[in-house]
Amino acid sequence: MKSYYLISLGCPKNLVDSQGIATLLQRAGFEAAPAPEEADLLIVNTCGFIESAREESRAVLRELIESKQPGQEVVAAGCYSQRFPSQLTEDVPGIDGLIGTRRWMDILELVEKLEERVRLGQPSGPAYHVPNVPTVGQDTQDVVRAVSQGASAYLRVSDGCRRACAFCAIPLIKGPAVSRPPGDILADARLLAEVGTKEIILIGQDTTDYGYDLGTETGLAGLLEELVKEIPQVPWIRLMYAYPGHIGSRLIETMARHEQILPYLDLPLQHAHPEVLRRMRRPTAVERVKGTIASLRQAMPNIAIRTTFLVGYPGETDEAFEALLRFVEEMRFDRVGVFTYSEEEGTAAAELEDDVPPEVKEDRRDRLMAVQQPISLAQNRALVGKTLDVLIEGQDEGISAGRSYRDAPEVDGLVLVQRALPVGEIVPLHIVSALEYDLIAETPTGPEGP
Repeated sequence: MKSYYLISLGCPKNLVDSQGIATLLQRAGFEAAPAPEEADLLIVNTCGFIESAREESRAVLRELIESKQPGQEVVAAGCYSQRFPSQLTEDVPGIDGLIGTRRWMDILELVEKLEERVRLGQPSGPAYHVPNVPTVGQDTQDVVRAVSQGASAYLRVSDGCRRACAFCAIPLIKGPAVSRPPGDILADARLLAEVGTKEIILIGQDTTDYGYDLGTETGLAGLLEELVKEIPQVPWIRLMYAYPGHIGSRLIETMARHEQILPYLDLPLQHAHPEVLRRMRRPTAVERVKGTIASLRQAMPNIAIRTTFLVGYPGETDEAFEALLRFVEEMRFDRVGVFTYSEEEGTAAAELEDDVPPEVKEDRRDRLMAVQQPISLAQNRALVGKTLDVLIEGQDEGISAGRSYRDAPEVDGLVLVQRALPVGEIVPLHIVSALEYDLIAETPTGPEGP
């Protein structure tokens, strides 16, 4: 039996694609190998979003190629392969095959090409399968578009993006938005529920754009209504990657009405100065954003809102950055991520003069995080004395770590308790102390439990 070893880099959306690749290989008789040296096929699902991610992808591929044994084939899959296939093979000699993120479901066709080349004794060199056909959302050969991590699972609702953000390469990599048929999403959710999944995290490049291409009037709100009816046994449904201009009253009302849908929203805003937002090709109505956040908080007083900002964008003046600082102070977000701008080839922003020096970008990131940290600490301290349901994800030496509804995997904080608790279960914990990002808890009757 042939075997494969797969490394997935980048975001949770890549993890879902990797799971799809693995499923198709297993159906074809491949077996997952525990280590690279034991596999016939070595696959790296690359990330090509920014240069640092591409460098990581190149490093992992080089390491596999350097240790490659006779008979092994190295395949680069994913975003980097889709966006810069020729550049990737030039920078990393020895790649045997490439397959892009838009047609990862054709992995078996690529494997057949590689096997045929060996049978016919054809010269070595990369075999390409990177067609520009962005139908991945609706053409997945009955593959579950979800991946489980412990008791949580990422469930993809769409792929691609139709937004025109000037700094973002995702449309170049993924193509236009393609929503999955609701029946396929519900079928995947049922499978996750049947295996005891406690948290389903809905993902896509822009989840709030779900259904636009399908012509549905209800969109994401309608999908959520169907989900809560279909999987009542799953206690947590979490939304990620929302677009600020597409959070309407129906979505807010749906979130507030269903206990299953966590009062949590990931809402990347990128900036708060109208001129910078205009140059970013983002919505410039800052007051409307404030109104949306106010509506969310009015409907769900305990909602946790996460956002991200991009500093050092071309044309960002001191005045514009100061406006961003004031906005963060005013809005008091629960979670904030800050990134510095870097030029991405092929994007509209690459045509602008990158006029903010690197040291200024770094300083602005540090200053913005310095403003947010006491806010995060105050938000956490407000939870001391309260009891939160916590999904336990791991334990070590008697200390358990988990996440509350306020914490998405990998990007937010943890709840820590000095007691061994059952991994994969949701446990009520009493918050006794707060750090800037994490919470310290006890079981409700004390550190030793009942």
